[in-house]
Order: sequence, then structure tokens, then C-alpha cells
Amino acid sequence: MREVVFDTETTGLSAANGDRLVEIGCVELVNRVETGRVFHVYINPERPMNPEAQAIHGLSDAFLADKQLFSDIVEDLLDFFDDSPLVAHNANFDFAFLNEELSRLNRPDIPQARMVDTLALSKVKFPGAKHSLDALCTRYGIDRSPRIQHGALLDAQ
Repeated sequence: MREVVFDTETTGLSAANGDRLVEIGCVELVNRVETGRVFHVYINPERPMNPEAQAIHGLSDAFLADKQLFSDIVEDLLDFFDDSPLVAHNANFDFAFLNEELSRLNRPDIPQARMVDTLALSKVKFPGAKHSLDALCTRYGIDRSPRIQHGALLDAQ
């Protein structure tokens, strides 16, 4: 079974209030094993970066200024997604941003039925424990030493 694990980085916390995607990272799994196939892109958000968001992921207005627009990468992204289940940690956040970007282009939303949320799964499996991505990595013995700041592809991996 093919799945796509993905993460996003954004200009802020609210897609509904105009914050935008600045990075998307996707990793293909087949039968829960990485295939080595990835999709990764930085995106010009066409708006200023919130300083608090920049502190999390380190992406500046200057760095993003010459990157492609979401409209330039949407076809490649949707082709990579295909009709696979989409796995994300705190998936409601990522889906809200993806669907807001799709809406801006008069494209249909990605259905919530395709969403697999590792945050929700963690809360069921480990009630009362910490559920951050870092906490899950520790719990499952995943090396996160290369991770200094959030990055969409690194977090998806």
C-alpha cells in the first residue's frame, strides 16, 4: 500500500487569516517502507513572514523571494500525492493550509477522509503522554540529531 507522509511550513498559524505555505516536504512509503522518492519545494508566499514562524523554521522573506508560487507547483504536488492516504502530524493544520491554497486556485479540497493524523493516533495509543513529533521520535528511537529547526522534508522523514 502506498502512503505519502508530508509536512508543511507556513508564514504563521492561520490559513483562514491569510497565512500561507512556504515549504512542503513529502516522503513516499510503500508497505510502510521509504522508497527514496520525495517531493520537496520552497514556496514564495507573496506576503511577509511572521517573525515567530521564521524563528521556528528559519525561512526568511529574502530566501523565499525567488521561489516558485504555489500555483507553479500544484500540479507536481497533486501528481506526487496521487490518490494515496496522506499522513501528517497534526494533519488538520497541514490540510487547512493545503486546502486554502487549493481554494485560491479554484481547485477542489483534498478530502479529510484521505488524512491519517499521527497526533490523533498518538493520543489514542499513549494517553497522558507527550505527543509532539520530538516526543514520538524519542519514544520510537528515531534519531533527530540532524534537526535543529523545523523543516518540512526533515519532519516528514
